[in-house]
Amino acid sequence: MQKDILIVDDEVAIREIVGELLSDEGYQPRLAANSDQALAEISRKLPDLVLLDIWLEGSRLDGIQILERIVKDHGDVPVIMFSGHGTIDTAVNAIKIGAYDFIEKPFKSERLLLAIAQALEANRLKLENIALRERHIGQQKIIGSSPVMNKLRTSIERVAPTGSRVLIEGPPGSGKELAARSIHEQSRRGDGPFVIVHAASLAPERVEVELFGAEAGFLAPDQSRIIGQFERAHGGTLVLDEVADMPLQTQGKILRVLQEQKFVRPGGDQQVSVDVRVLATTNRDLRNEMAQGRFREDLYYRINVVPIQMPELAEHRTDIPELIEQFMNQAARSAGLVPRQVDEEAMAILQTAPWPGDIRQLRNVVEWMLIMAPGDPAVPVGPTGLPPDLTASATASMDPTSEPNFVSMPLRDARERFERSYLAAQLERFGGNISRTANFIGMERSALHRKLKALGLQGDGSAQDASSEAAENTDNEAAEQPVAAPLH
Repeated sequence: MQKDILIVDDEVAIREIVGELLSDEGYQPRLAANSDQALAEISRKLPDLVLLDIWLEGSRLDGIQILERIVKDHGDVPVIMFSGHGTIDTAVNAIKIGAYDFIEKPFKSERLLLAIAQALEANRLKLENIALRERHIGQQKIIGSSPVMNKLRTSIERVAPTGSRVLIEGPPGSGKELAARSIHEQSRRGDGPFVIVHAASLAPERVEVELFGAEAGFLAPDQSRIIGQFERAHGGTLVLDEVADMPLQTQGKILRVLQEQKFVRPGGDQQVSVDVRVLATTNRDLRNEMAQGRFREDLYYRINVVPIQMPELAEHRTDIPELIEQFMNQAARSAGLVPRQVDEEAMAILQTAPWPGDIRQLRNVVEWMLIMAPGDPAVPVGPTGLPPDLTASATASMDPTSEPNFVSMPLRDARERFERSYLAAQLERFGGNISRTANFIGMERSALHRKLKALGLQGDGSAQDASSEAAENTDNEAAEQPVAAPLH
């Protein structure tokens, strides 16, 4: 793929000569004469590299100021500065700010092309290293500052160093694997291997070989020794992903390994000793699975030494802006695009959507917005830039016309029905925080308290008959305590 290089110089001749040179070398040049044109080109599509003149006649910003903007907003884009009026101090200052190199005019073509090649290669290695860290060292940290996520982080921090077995429960897409990786990284085994076994993909006829390996010749005459996942995880952590999907026969064999930390490879007679910490994840109720005879009770109590519950996204909607920023930056870096911002109206929809696919679905929606949302990338994404089905599902609970008898309701009843749905959604969006909800909808906090009580939304959020309303709360009540709102 051709590398996209932005040339920023106030001299037409320089721009055109350098552009032709780069085209001949297989690059894709873009030209800008001043700071406004340069920043517009960067907002439209991130270049792979910027060639930037320091002195730009008639420009709102000079080259150094443009460099500062690029380093601040797009630190992954390498910049090579050049100037015909440069000094050593100027060059040193540009490098300190973040430029990859500094070239004096007039420059030789070979010098420029070598600097470009070196800058692109250095940046490739840098991005590759970042990607490897994200994939293998768990750069994707547990995001969120809500009380429920702070509690989750505290639980992980406490259990990680102990070596205890942990059962991580939660709905699909809630980040169970991320929690397991976080436990591994914060443990004394953090430098050891981190191996995931997807129980659902273990074919019954291959499960022993997958987990414990096989001696030479067991599967075929010319087959060499196979090392299983338990042995690969020696000195580290093994995750039994969606452990409820594991066949009963396999559960018994896993149990013996957990007890003894030893096994015999199929086709052999020698015991293999391992030192492995086992974590397990599940999106099912294992107690119910035991009652149905699908999960061994003795294995359940072996893996469930310390249980950790992953919250649904609906339980921490206040973290959605942080999650969107994280996912947007990751997706933009991967695609080589400019990250999109999200405006307040679109964010409100995102915070009230049902999210049946949990955090995984949110990540997919963010990637969709980055690629498909219309308009200039510099303009925040509005409601029209969201997936249509998401917008429809987010507003469905607040649509009074969805009631079959809506048209026959008196105005007062219809208004009350809408207010209840609207306020319940806003409370859910702000995690039950009365002050933030009141501030967003434009009501006094005490007035919102009274309205919630009148609509039967106070306390635990269960609907109550307004006629049984108790005495009104005073302004000095603990208004910051979360108020649960019913899900619609």
